[in-house]
Amino acid sequence: MKYILSFALLLCAVTVSAQDSEVMKKNSDGTVVVNTTTLCPERGYRDCTPLNVYFKKDKIVKVETLRNKESKNYFVKVTQNLIPLYDGLKISKAKKQTKLMVDGCTGATLSTNAVQKNIASAIEYYEKNKK
Repeated sequence: MKYILSFALLLCAVTVSAQDSEVMKKNSDGTVVVNTTTLCPERGYRDCTPLNVYFKKDKIVKVETLRNKESKNYFVKVTQNLIPLYDGLKISKAKKQTKLMVDGCTGATLSTNAVQKNIASAIEYYEKNKK
């Protein structure tokens, strides 16, 4: 029984570590990538809108959309009009921008809001876990 309990605790610790390593990774050039797939459950029009957010020296280097189920015609508006607004922003400015929750893309309000909340989640995770 003692060994089973120890094994169960070890398994839980490994699972948490595996999830953390899937959320945030550091590249060889010092860029930190935060994957919001498991961080932010915010839904767009159809489903979640996961992102990879790249950070370096407390700036957002770029935001990359990951596979999602949003309507391509509408989500293209988000990727062309909203995502580039975050490139090169200092974290402090990016945080203010995500709080505005402005519909940056007419006709894609739900997707826009979901992407902004994903970016806010990535920033929060990065700030808590950067080393």
